[in-house]
Amino acid sequence: MSSLIAAAASLLVFCAPGYPGTSGDAQPLVEDFATTLGAAAGWPAASLTAVYDADEKSDLMRLAAPEAGLAFVPYPFFVEHGAELHLLPLAQADVPPAGVQQRWTLVLKSGHGPLPGALSGLTLISTAGYAQSFVRQVLHDIGPLPATLSITATGQVLSALRRAANGDPVAVLLDQEQSAALSSLPFAASLHSAATSKPVPVALIAVVGNRLPNARARQLQQALLHLSGSASGKAALGRLRLNGFVLPQLPGTPGS
Repeated sequence: MSSLIAAAASLLVFCAPGYPGTSGDAQPLVEDFATTLGAAAGWPAASLTAVYDADEKSDLMRLAAPEAGLAFVPYPFFVEHGAELHLLPLAQADVPPAGVQQRWTLVLKSGHGPLPGALSGLTLISTAGYAQSFVRQVLHDIGPLPATLSITATGQVLSALRRAANGDPVAVLLDQEQSAALSSLPFAASLHSAATSKPVPVALIAVVGNRLPNARARQLQQALLHLSGSASGKAALGRLRLNGFVLPQLPGTPGS
């Protein structure tokens, strides 16, 4: 029996490139979440484990391992790597304060010229900068991005905004929570929100390839959708700053 349970064990990889926090700080929280979720799905004890990793390259290495059957990913990661990893969304996270969807905002120094030409020769900086396909997708409506625009990732958004306000040749792409805090900055008057994306998901839990049998995937999906209905589930969600999960509501993207 123990060998059968071990064979059925799955690893849930929490991918968080560009976001604060260390694996050491987050690991007890994701382990608690996995234990609570596995129990809610009716899985045997210890058959669902979890690991937190805030580095894109390391995330990809972890997801390449055969035991990695599930991934919790920010939507930019899903757009960038969903197709190559064969990610099949099970549920969409409700992440406060944004909710299940959010808009991304392009910020430039005040007085910039018309878009997209104003981006020529600039460096676009964002926590999602590792996911260049996503960046180009959410900025699609402003027109073709200049070939001279470079895109880079950062975990230091405040520093990037200060650089833009000081007139450095940078633009910044902010998620909804970051954008909401923009007006509180002492140099906010030197910045301008130049464009805002259509709503996109905040984060997803997805099956990796065909590593989870359909029956177990359905059990897990139902557990995710109802996790906030129990005291233990609500507590586990709260420790990860999550309200709960809904069925996936994806725009038409290459990753989906």
